[in-house]
Amino acid sequence: MSTPESSSLNSSHWGAFEPVVDGGRLTAVRPFARDPDPSDVINSLPDAVHHASRVAQPAVRVGWLRHGPGGSAREGRGADAYVSVTWERAFELIATELRRVIDSHGNQSIFAGSYGWGSVGRFHHAQSQLKRFMVRLGGFTGSRESYSTAAGVVLATRVLGSAQAVGGPATSWQSVVENTDLIVAFGGLPIRNTQVTVGGAIEHVTRGWLHKAKAAGVEFVNISPMRDDAAPFLDAEWLAPRPHSDTAIVLALAHTILTEGLHDADFLGRYAVGFDRFRDYLLGREGGAPKDAEWASRLSEIPADTIRALARRMANSRTFITMNWSLQRSDHGE
Repeated sequence: MSTPESSSLNSSHWGAFEPVVDGGRLTAVRPFARDPDPSDVINSLPDAVHHASRVAQPAVRVGWLRHGPGGSAREGRGADAYVSVTWERAFELIATELRRVIDSHGNQSIFAGSYGWGSVGRFHHAQSQLKRFMVRLGGFTGSRESYSTAAGVVLATRVLGSAQAVGGPATSWQSVVENTDLIVAFGGLPIRNTQVTVGGAIEHVTRGWLHKAKAAGVEFVNISPMRDDAAPFLDAEWLAPRPHSDTAIVLALAHTILTEGLHDADFLGRYAVGFDRFRDYLLGREGGAPKDAEWASRLSEIPADTIRALARRMANSRTFITMNWSLQRSDHGE
């Protein structure tokens, strides 16, 4: 019987881990010893590595393999079977097709668009490798921003001057704990979301900081259709809006703050550009009806009095606002 061996630390989207290998097979993982709150998801890695559904070698669609590009090869798309080929055959097919397309249509006709979320790290990042390859082949057509956070990045840059609010670096948890009275969380603060990052977190610290914030007296409002988007120990006030109505709630909060004179007019006069247009939009002078609490209530199904009360509470407290990326991944998410 072989003795299981451990190798050096590895990383995954769900955190760092030490693999346990028995007879050349990954049998278990041990979470990074200094991770205070490791994700249980890393325990699924051995099954993922050895699962029968993994693609063990290149595969090509039958119709394309028989007929080549174009014409009748298109007929089976979406329903055709795939057959396995050797790596050598796959390289030959790819090289031939790339050369055909470049010679016929130029390098700009090739979109190098793999996003690479399935990869961990930088060297094994699919998008980086694909673009590196295509640059050496003469170039390609790429994309701007990303499918993941494009709306947030574009809008935050124009409203706040940079995309830092979307991609970081963000306000530190230490600062939040020491300086915040109220956290208003659009989309909540689900700890499960903080268990996964692109490169893999070395230490999962969100749960611990939320405990510290609660102990420091910070209060929480969870604006989400799901109650468990805020951990039970936060005792968060739960406002359950109709999905896709977050923007209406934000506008109504701003409307209440404006019409009740709770805004910092001096700050806006010195540092903001375009507030007059936003004010006119809120008041209904442009763009239809006033964006007041009654208007938002009809869309969100949150009582108008609740929206107004929250606006006053936010204006009279040191309030920290968070918004999940998911909000900009929907209709009117910007």
